[in-house]
Amino acid sequence: MENKAPHEFQSISAYHQFRGLPAPEHPLISVINFDDIQLRTDEPDRMVSSYFTIALKRHPGARLTYGQQEYDFNEGVMLFMAPGQVFGIRGSINERPKGWLLMVHPDFLWNTHLARGIKDYEYFDYSANEALFLSQKEEGSIIEILKGIAQEYHANMDHFSHSIIIAQLDLLLSYSQRYYNRQFITRRITNHKMVERLEKLLNTYFSDDTYQLGGIPTVEQVAGWLHVSPKYLSGLLKGITGQSTQQHIHNKLIDKAKEKLSTSTLSVSEIAYELGFEHPQSFSKFFKSKTDQSPTTFRSSFN
Repeated sequence: MENKAPHEFQSISAYHQFRGLPAPEHPLISVINFDDIQLRTDEPDRMVSSYFTIALKRHPGARLTYGQQEYDFNEGVMLFMAPGQVFGIRGSINERPKGWLLMVHPDFLWNTHLARGIKDYEYFDYSANEALFLSQKEEGSIIEILKGIAQEYHANMDHFSHSIIIAQLDLLLSYSQRYYNRQFITRRITNHKMVERLEKLLNTYFSDDTYQLGGIPTVEQVAGWLHVSPKYLSGLLKGITGQSTQQHIHNKLIDKAKEKLSTSTLSVSEIAYELGFEHPQSFSKFFKSKTDQSPTTFRSSFN
């Protein structure tokens, strides 16, 4: 069952049809109250869409699967899904969800600042790690914005409708960013544990010479090992340590280089190759950019 291809929604209209809803009033955007949705007996295990999805949902007993993670729906929770991301909801079809669903096709954003800017919001990737929990007051603020979008969406669309909806969407994303940052602060202990896991992982990787077989780990690889998205991990690390994931990797790499330069008789070229650099010149340039010394100068200080 796990290998079954996800059910694809190529358009917002296709989702409406799948749910037995009237056709959307605009092909590129839709706001749905979950009261109007009935889960099906043939509910797909996994789904993927071609549009952005923002959901504010309460669904007792149900679980969201997103990437490799599962999250409870026992509390008010906000979810952000980008085009092409696989997700699924598991639970009894007798348990009707409560909340709102906003779907926005990327084409709706053309000629606006959100065409590119929407991808800068980290929570579209961070959902692969954890969903956004809201206080009652925060949830109320989000619902009011969604209702405003719905009201404009269901009104007769005119010359001003697009810009008004874009402004409301911008406000929704900004509030979500505020709550996202708040969640980082209130979950400081959990976040520090993530940093500890990262440090342990990198120490192990570089201490047992695994890197000689696998090369220098990429940000994507490290995030995958920790079961989080690259943007989420870098955002978390910057908030706690002031450094990105790549900077943490580079720090460990420099530590390993210093160890070899100070305790071994290997040449600089040999060390470069062992550390995963294809060219010694690249290693020397990297080392100097991080330490303000060449590998040779650093080594000579121990002689």
